[in-house]
Amino acid sequence: MGRSIRVKPCGRCSQTAAILYRVKYEEDGNWVFVCRECWDMVSLDNPFYVYGGTWKAKKK
Repeated sequence: MGRSIRVKPCGRCSQTAAILYRVKYEEDGNWVFVCRECWDMVSLDNPFYVYGGTWKAKKK
């Protein structure tokens, strides 16, 4: 039996992705899942950036 492909929307741009990064990027921000493109933008030179793990569509 095949597994269905899981995707989630990016918490910043709403684009769906199979791999998302759990981050905080605002001073009093909540944890959000962001796509690779948004992750590049929010992590660059951001003193409030905190990485919290990676969500992947394919589980081991």
